[in-house]
Amino acid sequence: MSLERAVIVDLQQRFGDAVLSEQATADSISTIWIHRNRIVDVLRFLKSEIISPYKMLYDLTAIDEHGRKHRANQPASRFTVVYHLLSFDRNQDIRIKVPLEEENPSLDSATSVFANANWYEREVWDMFGIRFTGHPHLRRILMPRSWEGHPLRKEHPARATEMGPYQLPEEKEAKEQHDLQFRPEDWGLKTHDENSEFMFLNLGPQHPGTHGVLRIILQLDGEEIIDAVPDIGFHHRGAEKMGERQTWHSYIPYTDRVDYLGGVMNNLPYVLALEQLAGITVPERAQVIRVMLCEFFRISSHLVWYGTFAQDIGAMSPVLYMFTDREYILKIIEGITGGRMHPSWFRIGGVAQDLPLDWQKPIQEFLNYFPKRLKEYDTLVMGNSIFKGRTVGVGAYSQAEAVEWGVTGAGLRATGLDWDFRKKRPYSGYQNFDFEVPIAHNGDCYDRGLVRIEEMRQSLRIIEQCLKNMPAGHYKSDHPLTTPPRKEDTLVHIETLINHFLNTTWGPVMPVNESFFGIEATKGSNGYYLISDGSTHAHRTRIRTPSFPHLQMLPLLARHGTVSDLMATLGSIDFVLADLDR
Repeated sequence: MSLERAVIVDLQQRFGDAVLSEQATADSISTIWIHRNRIVDVLRFLKSEIISPYKMLYDLTAIDEHGRKHRANQPASRFTVVYHLLSFDRNQDIRIKVPLEEENPSLDSATSVFANANWYEREVWDMFGIRFTGHPHLRRILMPRSWEGHPLRKEHPARATEMGPYQLPEEKEAKEQHDLQFRPEDWGLKTHDENSEFMFLNLGPQHPGTHGVLRIILQLDGEEIIDAVPDIGFHHRGAEKMGERQTWHSYIPYTDRVDYLGGVMNNLPYVLALEQLAGITVPERAQVIRVMLCEFFRISSHLVWYGTFAQDIGAMSPVLYMFTDREYILKIIEGITGGRMHPSWFRIGGVAQDLPLDWQKPIQEFLNYFPKRLKEYDTLVMGNSIFKGRTVGVGAYSQAEAVEWGVTGAGLRATGLDWDFRKKRPYSGYQNFDFEVPIAHNGDCYDRGLVRIEEMRQSLRIIEQCLKNMPAGHYKSDHPLTTPPRKEDTLVHIETLINHFLNTTWGPVMPVNESFFGIEATKGSNGYYLISDGSTHAHRTRIRTPSFPHLQMLPLLARHGTVSDLMATLGSIDFVLADLDR
């Protein structure tokens, strides 16, 4: 019996009738429906009581089942809460679903089992109106406190034009201003203790050290941070709601704007999830082209992080040098895709176009140029004694804490865990590339920097292999659901012309099923969970971004440090607010 099957048998033996059913999905992740009364016990069992447990709550979200037509062998529910757990020892995931039949349901909170369930449950309450009994502070997290309704419910408008004109009478303005005020008692914070009277400081929401619009309320005793309360949602644009009204193909440009420094890296998990859903095989040439562009964007994103991280510490010159090198990369990307930061260039089944003539020359020139620059930056930044003094031992967390809070990417590898989705779960042909996974061991600001810098060198190795071993062949699959089919084929085959017309006007109709795909993105693990009800658009689009769990950990990292330490910690995390808020 496989380990995967053994877990399901253990669940059935331990919890009996509370295990309602199994569900087959296109992503082959074990999906088990559990009765609401036993969900906390099941989660605790999977996390702590089995061999090779599922230590990480990778994601937690919900589905509004209203209007969904195809639900064969699934328990009846008005809403479904979905828990996605990850086991590093097994290199496996498990998906737990809980059916809720009421219009305004409630469910026991999982915060007693997983610390990072806190923000995820607040998001589910905010977006769907599902209450979590026992949650320490269940309030809106992405929407304003005054917002009426829950945006990811099917009855909630998807466009501003469906909501009527915006009005701000005096009484509403007064309420909005009142809601913006921070009251420490609302968060369980004291204004003083027996020795000190605390000061509360607003960091943001326009502070340049926050890499976007973020507000952090700091509870201070002199220079020491006693606690911190992140206030997020300023960049929330309803990216998941848009996935319910855009066609499968027309949603691709929206993905670019999530981690807006990641470019086509945002396209990749989305199209991979769709290709898995539809059973589309991507040609080898298209896979290698995708890898090459993703690694260019990894370097580009890391350069932004590197320069602004140094700037947060107080070094002004590095960001100017590094943005110059980033411009070099963006020109290469523009020469291939026609776009720079947001080319929206990946397609279902491949990429938009083949590589241009003489594409090799600028890439080879960059490969010759950039390693020497990285060495200069080592001396300029990482070897600087002031920089080390500000980052070594600051903002540190252990490997166990990283797993508990859902940390992925360089932040996880900086604690000594050798885990990279490109190696552990190769996708798009990464198994054919020779590269190393950089790790460090202290889990502090400095080590998170070391890992990312070495990642850039490894990305250069991957790009060089793409350059020297680019296979011949097509840049897009011949599958009829690729969007759109290659233009030259439409001039010859009438079936392809019909597919081209339908996919361009209506959009492709994806098979009924569910599919999740996660990748090693620039800031950690980014994944898309897509549900098709046999339509031209998704019934549910869930975006699991790395910045959301990473920022939730901020109060833990900030406590007992200083405001200047917090600046270093924020810079070392490498987050983007649009990636956080979606």
